[in-house]
Amino acid sequence: MLLAIDVGNTQTVVGLYDGDELAEHWRVASVRTQTADELAVELHGLLSVRGRGFGDVTATVASSGVPQLAEALRQTARTHFGHEALVVGQPGVETGLELRVPNPQEVGADRVANSVAALALQPGPLVVVDFGTAINFDAVSADGAFLGGAIAPGLEIATSALGERAAALFGIELRAPERAIGRTTAENMQSGAIFGYAGLVDGLVGRFRTELGGKAGVIATGGLAGVVAPHCLTVDRVEPWLTLEGLRLIWLRNTARSTG
Repeated sequence: MLLAIDVGNTQTVVGLYDGDELAEHWRVASVRTQTADELAVELHGLLSVRGRGFGDVTATVASSGVPQLAEALRQTARTHFGHEALVVGQPGVETGLELRVPNPQEVGADRVANSVAALALQPGPLVVVDFGTAINFDAVSADGAFLGGAIAPGLEIATSALGERAAALFGIELRAPERAIGRTTAENMQSGAIFGYAGLVDGLVGRFRTELGGKAGVIATGGLAGVVAPHCLTVDRVEPWLTLEGLRLIWLRNTARSTG
C-alpha cells in the first residue's frame, strides 16, 4: 500500500492507496514544529482507527509546503516504515511535467501534483483551482506544460483577518446564505465570502481562458472546493483528492523508472 501525504500550511491531507484505489483518507491540522516521532504517533493513530498499521505501508510519497516537515516525513518513513520516502520537489524526482516558467524551483510540489493529476483526467488546456490556505490557480497548456498561475488569499485567512480588524464582524460558518443580499451581519459576511470568492474564481478563470487561447477545462480541489465551486459558473468538476492522486502518479513514474 502507498501512503501519500500532502503537507500544507494549514492542513495535511493523508491518503492510503491500495493499488490505484484511494482506500483511506484523512485531513488533519499541520503542525510546523512537529518532530518525526510526533508525526509517527499521529500517523499511527490515523491508521489504527481504520484497522491499519505501519506494516501495511510499503511505500511513501509526499509533498510539503513546510520545509522542516519534509525532513520529518523522510525520517518517519525511514525509521517506522523501513523505506525511503519519495518527496516531490527534491532533486532527482521525475514528474513528467514541463515547468514552462522562469524559475521552476519556485513552483510548489502540490501545484505540480495537481497539474499531473488534472492532465491524467483530461487533456489541456486546463485551469486547476486549489482552495487551500491560499487559493492557487494553475494554468496548463494544450500540450501539457505548467505555465504559471495566480495566488489569492484563502477564505479562512480573509474571514479571520476581517474579524480581527473589525470587532463587529465576528467569526462565521463558511457556507452559502440563501441570497446574495444578506439580511444579517452573518449573512452579509457569508455572501461576501462564498459568492464573492465564486466571482473571484470566475473572473480569473475568464482571464486565464483568454490567455490560453481557448475554452480551458476547470478542475477545483482543496478543502473548501465543495463549498465555493457549486456557486462558480466556470468550474467543470470538483476532485477533492486531486493532489493525492498526482502524488500517486508521480510515485508510479519514478518506480517504473527505477525498475526499468
